[in-house]
Amino acid sequence: MRSEWTAMPSGGTGAGAGTCTRTVRLPGHRRRLATAAVAFAFWTTMVGTTVPTPLYPLYERAFGFSSSAATVVFAVYAGGVVVGLLVLGRLADQVGRRPVLAAALLLSVAAAALFLLAQGLTALLAGRVLSGLSAALITAAATAGLTELAPAARRARAGILALAANMGGLACGTLLGGITAQYAPAPLRILWGAQGALAVIALIGLVAVPETVTPTGRVSLGVQRLRVPAAARGPFLRSALVSGSGFAVLGVFASVSALFLAELGVSNLAASGLMVGLAFLGTAAGQLLVGALGTRNALPAACCGLVVAATLIATALLGRLLVPLIAASVLTGLATGAAVGDGVTGIAASVAPERRGEAYSAFFVILYAMLAAPAVGVGALAAAYGPTAAGTVFSAAVAALAAAVLAALVRARARAPEGA
Repeated sequence: MRSEWTAMPSGGTGAGAGTCTRTVRLPGHRRRLATAAVAFAFWTTMVGTTVPTPLYPLYERAFGFSSSAATVVFAVYAGGVVVGLLVLGRLADQVGRRPVLAAALLLSVAAAALFLLAQGLTALLAGRVLSGLSAALITAAATAGLTELAPAARRARAGILALAANMGGLACGTLLGGITAQYAPAPLRILWGAQGALAVIALIGLVAVPETVTPTGRVSLGVQRLRVPAAARGPFLRSALVSGSGFAVLGVFASVSALFLAELGVSNLAASGLMVGLAFLGTAAGQLLVGALGTRNALPAACCGLVVAATLIATALLGRLLVPLIAASVLTGLATGAAVGDGVTGIAASVAPERRGEAYSAFFVILYAMLAAPAVGVGALAAAYGPTAAGTVFSAAVAALAAAVLAALVRARARAPEGA
């Protein structure tokens, strides 16, 4: 049995057409160095996007804003990612992967500087916008660049490496932020200096990275349409919706985890960072399930995992139980990783190189849109009715969406020709 994803020919037209990949002929050690440099740049940038997660309660006290305002700060980041992907998603196809990687790292450094010097909510909002733009630029460019640096036989592994760098960075940011918030002196300053320094190191490391595409020479910054080749559209949308459901849970954890834990009597900020970090680590590990389960079974397993995880969240909040919440965090990550892994490897296999950056952008636009909106909604519900009610309603919505996609997947396969 083969995957739903159908391989596409390398030709293509439309936005991004005219870009072509270069055959990267490098000695093995040079190829590994270039791959490591791109992965490190990706990881470092994503670390900077989640460092604030456990720090929000400290910012609330320092600058005098509410927990619902903290969800808006988080959503501004996700909104920056979405806008960046829509406006700049084709830039890596137009000017090349390496210049876009460099721009993303410079934005990450600028965001770290804003947080380091912040004296109020305005600086936090500006820093989150820059973080979102940096994540938008690096997501498509690094994912496509890692795929193109890999030998043809290892393209699927390159997609897995990109997901590991992405989610590993997100996990490390929350873990480091939580430990710093709870135990380090000057927690609102010290970590930003370290993260900015890592981004500068990553910027220097790009010297070892060759360009993997021939730029079109035309730069268009208009809002792009979210286009995916027709033959891959059904599998793409199913993977995106399941992945987005998982991202919605991750976004809620990242923005209001301290509120949920406070409902259970836990006030340690390191614990908050650990819970969110476990979710992102689970997402990084969940990619391995694609290989273990097979591409045909990974997405149904992800749907089932999200239904169970949503049930555990509601159980934890209603019963004031910590263990189900931790279990839900890990299971959400595993399910999300399996779904995102299905989507990323499917795009690498089925979308032509000159459209690949555009397709990755479309995929992550859906994910980050679903990351932002529920976080704000849950924050507003929590302020009005309490974290338990907000978390329970949200869990029911996630379970319903995952179950609906699973039902659609079953129907699609029932209609498919035998052996497809």
